[in-house]
Amino acid sequence: MKEFSKKIVAILMTFVVIFSTLSFTVHQHYCGGEVFASALFSKADSCSMDEKTSSKADCNIADKDCCENVIKVYKGQNELESTDVLSLNFNQQLFVASFIYTYINLFEGLDTNIIPFKNYSPPLLVTDIHIVDQVFLI
Repeated sequence: MKEFSKKIVAILMTFVVIFSTLSFTVHQHYCGGEVFASALFSKADSCSMDEKTSSKADCNIADKDCCENVIKVYKGQNELESTDVLSLNFNQQLFVASFIYTYINLFEGLDTNIIPFKNYSPPLLVTDIHIVDQVFLI
């Protein structure tokens, strides 16, 4: 479960980095004050009224055109800045590396229990020690 949660957090962090640096444009074509067409990453389609008034001879400054193209640019972050919070000198790096190494090995268990006297037989008893020392269990 712990490894699975680490993978989920790593995936989420990659999406955060990707979406913070993503840039895109939205093209919108308004006709009569309403959105006629919109497009992402490409030019929006125009209506037929825009084609009629495309010639320069028909254009007049006093006349307001009913069609309008709006381009919205959303810029992401260009450079990722790293903070110098973890700028450590050699002695500090050595301490952190040795601390992590000992901490990981502290909780490392053995695969099987090792019994050091498994291959040896117990010594032969010539006399009963309880009787020789006169220690009796009650």
